[in-house]
Amino acid sequence: MSQILYQARPSIWRMHPFGSLVAIALIGFGGYISLTGQLPYRAELDQLVPFMSPYWNWTGYALVVIGLFNLLGWWFASLVDKLEIHSREVVWNHGLLSKSYTEINMASIRTVRVNQSLFQRIVGAGDLTIFTSGDVPELSVKGLPRPNEIRDLIKAQSASDEA
Repeated sequence: MSQILYQARPSIWRMHPFGSLVAIALIGFGGYISLTGQLPYRAELDQLVPFMSPYWNWTGYALVVIGLFNLLGWWFASLVDKLEIHSREVVWNHGLLSKSYTEINMASIRTVRVNQSLFQRIVGAGDLTIFTSGDVPELSVKGLPRPNEIRDLIKAQSASDEA
């Protein structure tokens, strides 16, 4: 194989920005409830839901588990995806037990499309789509860091292959 020019994995923060914040808040809030047993407006909540009074600590534990489960799931999902750009090809690996391996020759790349939402532009992420022939994309990857750098790198390598 040729030299690796770029290597990246989708980021949890870039793919799930608000979900990550909510999961971290759940972990913090749940940890506070489970360790102290205190809850804002607990007297009012005890009147509304009297049977929950002895179980507020367990509610805190549940919030921590839910937040951790979400973060660990997203982290694991980002570990099984990897994009590599070599001097002559783009390689996309996906999966852990069953692997999907896509290799695209630089000379066959026709179009590279980068889509970025407002928040993705703020955090420096984007979705990358590569077309070779036809209207169906050969490769589509969400949440990659620095997508414009990837596009420029592919264009530069394609131009050097043509020369």
